[in-house]
Amino acid sequence: MRGRSDGLQKNRLLTFVGVVAVFLVFLYVYFGSKNSGESAIEYGSRSLRKLGSSYLGGDEETDIGNKQDESSIKFGLEDGDYGITPKSFPVCDDRHSELIPCLDRHLIYQMRLKLDLSLMEHYERHCPIPERRYNCLIPPPSGYKVPIKWPKSRDEVWKANIPHTHLAHEKSDQNWMVERGEKIIFPGGGTHFHYGADKYIASLANMLNFTNSNLNNEGRLRTVLDVGCGVASFGAYLLSSNIIAMSLAPNDVHQNQIQFALERGIPAYLGVLGTKRLPYPSRSFELAHCSRCRIDWLQRDGILLLELDRLLRPGGYFAYSSPEAYAQDEEDLRIWRAMSALVERMCWKIAAKMNQTVIWVKPLTNDCYMEREPGTQPPLCRSDDNPDAVWGVPMEACITRYSDHDHRTRGSGLAPWPTRSTAPPPRLADFGYSNEMFEKDTELWRRRVENYWNLLSPKIQLDTLRNLMDMKANLGSFGAALREKDVWVMNVVPEDGPNTLKLIYDRGLIGTVHNWYAKSTC
Repeated sequence: MRGRSDGLQKNRLLTFVGVVAVFLVFLYVYFGSKNSGESAIEYGSRSLRKLGSSYLGGDEETDIGNKQDESSIKFGLEDGDYGITPKSFPVCDDRHSELIPCLDRHLIYQMRLKLDLSLMEHYERHCPIPERRYNCLIPPPSGYKVPIKWPKSRDEVWKANIPHTHLAHEKSDQNWMVERGEKIIFPGGGTHFHYGADKYIASLANMLNFTNSNLNNEGRLRTVLDVGCGVASFGAYLLSSNIIAMSLAPNDVHQNQIQFALERGIPAYLGVLGTKRLPYPSRSFELAHCSRCRIDWLQRDGILLLELDRLLRPGGYFAYSSPEAYAQDEEDLRIWRAMSALVERMCWKIAAKMNQTVIWVKPLTNDCYMEREPGTQPPLCRSDDNPDAVWGVPMEACITRYSDHDHRTRGSGLAPWPTRSTAPPPRLADFGYSNEMFEKDTELWRRRVENYWNLLSPKIQLDTLRNLMDMKANLGSFGAALREKDVWVMNVVPEDGPNTLKLIYDRGLIGTVHNWYAKSTC
């Protein structure tokens, strides 16, 4: 009987292989000339992976959180001696469900790197050596569910997807987040705005006398950097005003606040004001925001405040909500006087001050910088300093001057949003690109995205997609073409190519520089 069973299985296997071979030949003949940008063998291999998964017992509709046997993991492909052969990737240990390889605090401690904790170096990027890298698939947490869709996700997420309730208890009196059954609820509060981010945002607009209490200032204020953002409720409530914020926080003891932000569908980035420049080009943001962010802005000759200065556009604002802005005890008064003196030497002026918040504004031109007394600190940056070089570049305690164009035009010269997304940005000339090239690229990606959406439409609903990434964004035309969709795009510009990220920010979009090939420490 065993011999008969083995022979029967062998015949079935041969039959299956024959069917697959005929199927691939059919695909080659029928689809070989129809799939633009995809060869027939690639199309067939993709189909084979689906067929193989089904044959091995996989199910496309299986719940994401279900455990699968290692044999049913999705196939990868590698070159073999006889063409393409399937390769399976193991799943990482469950303990690594939240692994961030170059921001792994446990690994940093194990490697015993000599880092200055007072400068937040331990929260900066430190990639593992080759022997300590993982080559496996990161598993979801136990009980993981399909995320709640936007815009409902702004206010609630599944607790199983981010199993951290520590913050809900620690910040319960500040309305950050509340644990409620299987969900975590976000009432929209923060350390400084217990009664809601929406009311706080309207108060900032009123302080600046913007029309209709709208912080976007009729489309002129579009990009915001929120430093020490918590769970990003400030950025979440800016979206309804057509303002997009890069919410920034480190992977610290608060158990990855950025993960909450991304689960909510809010743009966010893991990072810290430490020793390296933030991965954004100069003159990227109209507003920087710090609400009880607990940053010592006076350290190292004001180097962190000067980093914000590098990132702000001409006439950009820094909204600072902190006890130093209003408290009358001796220590807070000392900090306030020192900080006021520093920003005055940086040519910032108070645009508005009310209750617990002060808003400073940057100058529109270089005039104030050039009129300072010789030897005034902080100094101007060297003429050969490139303010847009950011990957692994140390911060410097100096003031970044405006370009000749910005100085002459008394500002960045950007169109208001949403016209900004398709208008040729002034800094296009830095790359030798013409307006015609820019417009052709914009139109090309408009058509491509329209085609992508039409192809996907049978499988997805309007709310299926939310957090997108363009891994090689170039001019940002992919993200610009999605402007009318209910999505946001993290535009990534590779570190080893043209640094076009400033054009992306000039279009009213956001993104970061990244090195996809980092080999050791970064």
